[in-house]
Amino acid sequence: MAKAPRNRPHFLMQGGGESEIYTSPRRGSSGLPPARARAAHAAKLEQALGQAIAGARQQLLTRDPQLAEGEAGFYLDFEVPVEHQAALDGLENRPRKIELVAVHPPTEDAETMRATVFVPEAQAEYFTNKVEQYRNEETAGGKPKNQNLVARIEDVRLSALRSLFTDADDLFPGDGVRVWWEVWLRDRRLPNFRAVAARLEVTVKPHLVSFPERDVVLALADTETMARLVMNTDAVAELRAPKDSPSFFLDMRPVDQADWAGDLVDRALAPGALAPAVCVLDSGCTQGHPLIAPGLEPEDQHAYDNAWGVGDSAFWTGHGTMMAGVALYRDLEAALATGEVIELTHRLETVKVLPPNAQNDPELYGAVTEVGIGKVEAAAPGRRRVFCMAVTSNVGLGRGRPSSWSAAVDKLCYGGGDQRRLMVLAAGNIRDPIDADEYLDANDLAEAENPCQAWNALVVGAYTDKTTITHTDFAGWNALAPAGDLSPASRTSNVWDRQWPIRPDVVFEGGNFGHDGMNPAEAIDDLQLVTTHYRPNVRLFDSFGDTSAAAALAANFSAGIIAERPELWAETVRGLMVHSAEWTPAMRAWFDAAGSQAQRAALLRRYGWGVPDLERALLSASNDATLMVEDALLPFRKDGSAIKTRDMHLHRLPWPRDELLALGEQDVELRVTLSYFVEPNPGERGWTRRHRYASHALRFAVKRSLENLQQFRQRINRAAEAEEEGQVGAAAGADEWLLGTIRDRGSIHSDIWRGSAAALADRDAIGIFPVSGWWKEKPGLQRWERSARYSLLVSLRAPEAEVDLYTSIANRLVIPIQV
Repeated sequence: MAKAPRNRPHFLMQGGGESEIYTSPRRGSSGLPPARARAAHAAKLEQALGQAIAGARQQLLTRDPQLAEGEAGFYLDFEVPVEHQAALDGLENRPRKIELVAVHPPTEDAETMRATVFVPEAQAEYFTNKVEQYRNEETAGGKPKNQNLVARIEDVRLSALRSLFTDADDLFPGDGVRVWWEVWLRDRRLPNFRAVAARLEVTVKPHLVSFPERDVVLALADTETMARLVMNTDAVAELRAPKDSPSFFLDMRPVDQADWAGDLVDRALAPGALAPAVCVLDSGCTQGHPLIAPGLEPEDQHAYDNAWGVGDSAFWTGHGTMMAGVALYRDLEAALATGEVIELTHRLETVKVLPPNAQNDPELYGAVTEVGIGKVEAAAPGRRRVFCMAVTSNVGLGRGRPSSWSAAVDKLCYGGGDQRRLMVLAAGNIRDPIDADEYLDANDLAEAENPCQAWNALVVGAYTDKTTITHTDFAGWNALAPAGDLSPASRTSNVWDRQWPIRPDVVFEGGNFGHDGMNPAEAIDDLQLVTTHYRPNVRLFDSFGDTSAAAALAANFSAGIIAERPELWAETVRGLMVHSAEWTPAMRAWFDAAGSQAQRAALLRRYGWGVPDLERALLSASNDATLMVEDALLPFRKDGSAIKTRDMHLHRLPWPRDELLALGEQDVELRVTLSYFVEPNPGERGWTRRHRYASHALRFAVKRSLENLQQFRQRINRAAEAEEEGQVGAAAGADEWLLGTIRDRGSIHSDIWRGSAAALADRDAIGIFPVSGWWKEKPGLQRWERSARYSLLVSLRAPEAEVDLYTSIANRLVIPIQV
């Protein structure tokens, strides 16, 4: 999204200086000021209002017309005695759009209380006129006009951002710290708020809670940005610290947990007979948990060794049941807190791959995984499913080199013929104590664990948006990771050799750690997810985090895609997760500061392609259209005794050329993702050209605006030849691509091109072509004749354009548009 030009000073809602605090004169027996003090009281208030309005007008000069939405205005703070709080109603005048937006509860023993009022610019003199009438005019009964209001106002001043914050002062964020705000919005002004937030690149959660006169959303910003947001919209009524905290549920008595769980069970709709499944390979699961039972049938529980049983165990602290709770409900905390019906669109399956009282031999994990999957598929062979495994090992690590376990995962995903399996793996966690000053450096040095070397699986790391600590036991503690950055225990692939895949592929919420500034950081309930406890007779809820929780969320996400689009290939579902992912503002700040491709590559190996968005994965918008292609090509052919490259596919893009040319120099974005599975050949023989791990590789290239199709084909042929000679990424080039040659690792490739709409108009073709692998280098194994499936995803985004690209593309494809 285009950024507003930074050519104006930052805005702070503090006015031109604070007004002198005025204490009302001594009152007579009636409780009102004596007559001769009336003029003095009015004069004091007029002076305070004059200062406040002068400061407000200075603020309004800084309102940015490129950002602003809604009616220009400002906020005033009024102080009234606690015993006269009924007078606050008189501060509001709805016909004039003057609204009492927030009343701050008085502190203990306080004599006054503060109220904040929004005043449109057109009504700036409203309260000054009220005071003037109080001083100079009387009612028919001989009393000063507006006496019930004006006489009870102790002081008035221009509001600062803190004035809108109605929680305890010690919860107000420090300067420069990006935190989540609970933003209470005035009636019917949510679109204004979202529009300005988007222009300021403030992340706003998609979910909201609506009340008769307020909408409540969560927004991520520092105090300076939030002040600009407030100034440039008339939407904000008050600000609070987010209240939903895992500790609310985790600190409950078991009987209270049972009540909350029972309420959710009553609202949960069990998955249908044809619903897809998330199959959790872990320590088993407690099927009898009331929140698990609606989504898990007893016949869908299995074990590698039948003697182990299928239930969860204390040895693994109920890890499998924790995974199941997140995989089934996604955000269990939100599901408990809402009163809405929760539709479970997928079911659970579980496979116990961990013995109840010990650990498996790491060398056998590949066989254990294969046997477990085989049992599930034999029990329900026609069911669509995603396999989720958070079991990892630090045995067999080798800077990205495949292991027997990771190769077994690749073999299972690749399957045979048209059979493919979608597997989600956790990147693994740092097990050593985490010091605050080593955060991110330690993560970059901690390599993703076995079996994350697998090329075909989706490997999930953890990020976090959880930064609010409210529990009194941790007063003075701070969250270790900033909002939107890497979860403290998440591993990366930065120490891997460069030829191996980028890991993680994507990141999901994994919770945060708290620290006291002296000791190693630790996971605390306020910063974790809520999930299901494996012993429901003792307690029903447990805290959960790290890459295990992130992997469970990713499995839930992918099952959501399958539930909506059951016909999609496994390669496509994996591709959509990467294609819909975006880096958070915290991550983007690192990428923006990266001065070289090597630095970008390191960040990609830390964050993957970012945080997926389910709505974006499933739906297009008028200015954000996605094309999906599922196809296959024959990569190689036999020419005498030699195996040579065979097919290249050219896909014409149905761009709305006229609309793009009309947009001219306006910025647009093209995103391309190519997803395919490889057949592994894991023998450790130096990974030379003849002993490649992958059966084949595919690349994409996009036609340039000054190329014709023949020139484009010639460029692709040269790039394929260069790759054969070892020049990785020959097709990518610079050409305004964000990642370029970095993207060509593993078996999923995604990149973003940004430029003018006019320049994109003639970039109307994408080529998919093969490069060598062991299918070609080992003709004796008779694989060269196999076809290679792939999924191609292409999105055209014009975030600032008021043009319906989707309809134009659909017309070119002759696709009916559902209303």
